[in-house]
Amino acid sequence: MEKTKTAPDESLVVPSDTSSRLLSFIVDEAPAPGSVTEIADGVFWLRFALPMKGLNHINLWALKDGDGWVVVDTGIGNRDSKAIWEKHFSELMGGRPINRVICTHLHPDHTGLAGWICKKFGAPLLMTRGEYFLCRLMAGDTGQVAPREGINYYKKAGFTPQQIELYKMRFGGFGKAITALPHSYDRLTAGETGKINGREWRVIIGSGHSPEHACLYCPELNICLTGDQLLPNISSNVSVWPTEPEGNPLEDWISSCKHLKASLPEDVLIGPAHGLPFRGAHRRLDKLVEHHEKALDRLLEHCKEPRRATEVYSVLFRREINDSNRIMAVGESIAHLNCLKGRGLVSRRLNDAGQFTYKTRRQPLSA
Repeated sequence: MEKTKTAPDESLVVPSDTSSRLLSFIVDEAPAPGSVTEIADGVFWLRFALPMKGLNHINLWALKDGDGWVVVDTGIGNRDSKAIWEKHFSELMGGRPINRVICTHLHPDHTGLAGWICKKFGAPLLMTRGEYFLCRLMAGDTGQVAPREGINYYKKAGFTPQQIELYKMRFGGFGKAITALPHSYDRLTAGETGKINGREWRVIIGSGHSPEHACLYCPELNICLTGDQLLPNISSNVSVWPTEPEGNPLEDWISSCKHLKASLPEDVLIGPAHGLPFRGAHRRLDKLVEHHEKALDRLLEHCKEPRRATEVYSVLFRREINDSNRIMAVGESIAHLNCLKGRGLVSRRLNDAGQFTYKTRRQPLSA
């Protein structure tokens, strides 16, 4: 069996599912990498390739803005992506300036060339505070040795000594996929509005996949650029990381899905970061919540006997867990376990080996 590496944006818990059949896509097939498609007045869909087998593309966006342009997300920081952008700067944009660069969140396929574009055009970078500073922090880890906190985190999760060594060897690679961000930024906040090409766009914030993910909604065009907060065919990765071991990102994710549904009309056109633009956001959001709740139910049943985070893969994932996706797998496992713990449904203790085990409570704390 070929061991396919999963992209960081993609969850292992919820694979492609039949909910996409309930959606209405604007095209039947994906355009070629490097192509340009206008999906609304002045809103251009740019499809870029990604150097990964699990998720081989990303959707970026160029918005007309008077005599210039606004870029939303920038692609990974490599030569191929730069070459495609240079072509777009010339052919699509006609050499006109980039007025603003907006990044929905911190991950390298979204921020990779933000610094390069900002420097090239003297354009400001717009991000939420949580995404900007965490991106700078993680880039600062590039080339550093794995921290004691990270090693302890994975030991408590149940990693073997060999798996710990692999974590240490791979630590600090984040910054290799991005160009340096500007040393200042303009902050995006929940509910704020701004004009692009004379039209109002509103910021909707989600969390779980990343700490403060920005979606951009234009009521006049009835379109929302959702980054990784809403995708048509896959669920975004929701993990607990060593930087915040007691975090509860899955509860944040579920709440964000409900908030996004309440904030958008049912017939809104969704411009996702991966997959095809579609309508049917409410159905898709309901399905994402349902999938995670079902995963939590399976996990709760499985933990009637004490389980380590590395012992719950079978009830959460349908894919083989191997060296290429183990970090994501344990992160998503702990996200689900922390969610059950936060709901008072499981207890956690350290075993004699210094590893966390989780066990279903006979009576929930809220009872």
